[in-house]
Amino acid sequence: MSELITYHAEDGIATLTLSNGKVNAISPELIATFHTLLDRAEQERAVVVITGQPGILSGGYDLKVMGAGPKQAVDLVSAGSALTRRLLAHPFPVVIACPGNAVAKGAFLLLAADYRIGIEGPYKICLNEVQIGMTMHHAGIELARDRLRRSAFHRAVINAEVFDPHAAVDAGFLDQVVPAAQLQETALNVARELKKLNMLAHKNTKLKVRHGLLAALDEAIVRDQAHLG
Repeated sequence: MSELITYHAEDGIATLTLSNGKVNAISPELIATFHTLLDRAEQERAVVVITGQPGILSGGYDLKVMGAGPKQAVDLVSAGSALTRRLLAHPFPVVIACPGNAVAKGAFLLLAADYRIGIEGPYKICLNEVQIGMTMHHAGIELARDRLRRSAFHRAVINAEVFDPHAAVDAGFLDQVVPAAQLQETALNVARELKKLNMLAHKNTKLKVRHGLLAALDEAIVRDQAHLG
């Protein structure tokens, strides 16, 4: 168990709960812990459920790190993009149970999962980079281009539009919205259904479907390191 992410495994389902302060900031340490726990889930051949604290999935990258200097910012964004790529190619299904705000990298986590469940309520899902004065990185653009509906892509990326949960389903950030009290059980039910898949076929089909996206992300990560650096 980690103070940044807790890990609970039961009946072939590994639940990873982000727990890094009030906004679940994505820090270098949290990313490293994420990889360690994904390794563990893969070894256990478990379906992965990712969630956060009540009211928050994640508010995005750790702003203290982003403001510490250009190298620290580039390194964190690169590490975050690599985590995104890993989630997209994970050999077992990945479900996200979104308990509230998913902003910037938090929203990109949604775009990297196989199935996304959000709760009802007045919270926000958005890519706010342009709103806060950051030019969107290439990897983020490629991920959003692939996973968002065409009608929502430009609004989300260029206009930093804020989506409520039901609009987020239409945009492509979420697949389903349920009452908050039903979030955990719904996520577990989805995971139980996904457990019934042939996992080799799931992995191979996922890699075929996402071959173009993964290649685009590999190129984008290199471009971001050169551009941001």
